[in-house]
Amino acid sequence: MQVCSRDALSQKKCGPCSGQVAALDIATTKAQLAELQEGWYLTHNDQRIRKDWKVRNFKVGMAFLQQVGDIAEEEGHHPDFHLEGYQYVAIEIWTHSIGGLSENDFILAAKIDQVPVELSKKQPKRKVEESINSS
Repeated sequence: MQVCSRDALSQKKCGPCSGQVAALDIATTKAQLAELQEGWYLTHNDQRIRKDWKVRNFKVGMAFLQQVGDIAEEEGHHPDFHLEGYQYVAIEIWTHSIGGLSENDFILAAKIDQVPVELSKKQPKRKVEESINSS
């Protein structure tokens, strides 16, 4: 896979994944991750990407996840959603059929970054273990 800019990724469509595609290597993964909007990081031994938001309130979080869900349906590529403590949203993406990351994951992340969301004025710092896992 050729590394694409965030704008180029957001213009692409997720392709069908039959499980025949190899997961991206770590060098390509890190290069592509650097092209995304700030906040995405690697988890699960570099096999997934995740982003966390602290939104203004529960209703804002639900509306944001609904918009992201609509995009995921349109793309045929579905992330894991988490809404905890009424205002902490997390989205985790990977290609289930290959157990790792593919171009589709970065396409979806770039599209998610285009969804407006009203954040809380106080943003949390990432957990230490998540930061360590992303390096």
